[in-house]
Amino acid sequence: MPEVALLEVAERVATVTLNRPDARNALSTELIATLAQLVGEAEGRDDVDVLILTGTDPAFCAGLDLKELGRDGGPLKRARSEPAPGRVTAPRGRKGPTLPTSKPIIGAVNGVAVTGGLELALNCDFLVASERARFADTHARVGVHPLWGLTVLLPQAIGIRRAREMSATGNFVDAQTALEWGLVNHVVAHDELLPTARRLALDIVSSDRRAVRAILATYEEASRVSGAEAWDIEARAAALFQRGGVDPEDIERRRRGVIDRGRSQV
Repeated sequence: MPEVALLEVAERVATVTLNRPDARNALSTELIATLAQLVGEAEGRDDVDVLILTGTDPAFCAGLDLKELGRDGGPLKRARSEPAPGRVTAPRGRKGPTLPTSKPIIGAVNGVAVTGGLELALNCDFLVASERARFADTHARVGVHPLWGLTVLLPQAIGIRRAREMSATGNFVDAQTALEWGLVNHVVAHDELLPTARRLALDIVSSDRRAVRAILATYEEASRVSGAEAWDIEARAAALFQRGGVDPEDIERRRRGVIDRGRSQV
């Protein structure tokens, strides 16, 4: 029987692939556990700086496995039996299905991302979408409530009124609309999806690892507050980062690299 999720590491980039294509990569209890295991492995590896999360065609993720849900409650049964969480303790506040990592995650959305699959995508740092990608929140249509951060992350991405529309109607949003709304960063030809995600991942790899993680953590913490408090969070994070030490020679080397890179990208 094929593995329900796959991990591949190359050039300091880990690619995690949901691999239940016949079930449109629906999140069964087994897949959730395997995904947690693989992401945890990538988090612990010294040869990984960035993760890419994608699905085996034709779907990114169709959400919770409704057959399992209808049979015994699946993951929702476990959620009902656990106490409601307090402050989020996962690195950088991730609360989606099993993404406990401090490393950047690029979502490469190759097809539909629905309900729990949409939440999985939203818990990535940013998204690249195939032209075939479509997005929908069908929690209300199925008769369940979001539990992996959708009501926080979706309005952050597209605004509260569009988020309310998606959740109340359950209507699908195509890739181009998702781009216009700010849900995804890029829409590319299907065959270019993973190459584009890898190029972006390698751009991240070429940045200072410690700075990338510190800055993304600051974004995450500041997103939970507003106004002056967010400015204070950045000031504290910057002071803490500086206490970790700064090598002037390394900064000069990177400064020259930035100039050369900027010339090549004009």
